Amino acid sequence: QVQLAESGGGLVQNGGSLRLSCEASGRAFNTYTTGWFRQAPGAEREFVAAISWTGGITEYADSVKGRFTISRGDGKKTVYLQMNMLKPEDTAVYYCAADLSNGLVHGKHGSGGVDYWGKGTLVTVSS
Repeated sequence: QVQLAESGGGLVQNGGSLRLSCEASGRAFNTYTTGWFRQAPGAEREFVAAISWTGGITEYADSVKGRFTISRGDGKKTVYLQMNMLKPEDTAVYYCAADLSNGLVHGKHGSGGVDYWGKGTLVTVSS
């Protein structure tokens, strides 16, 4: 089991910034990809960004490219999502995800490929 804990959500104004963190604990796997998904009210969960274990590969949804940056801490078990130029349509619950097969950084962005989920953190962007 891998436990994932998100933090850093909150209320921010249109055009503002937030940084989300995802801390992993539990059983250690050799390597896995960490991703971020989000789910707005009444919508399906959608892919936001992902980063490989080494940090050498990243992928982003088109809707966040140029505004969001995913990074991995030196200890590998913490992943950050820096969100700049936030828009009201970014409002959602953001979930951290662990993908043991690494599909998230190879174009497979469906939520069905995720092995472990965090409980989510709410991001609200006011207009």
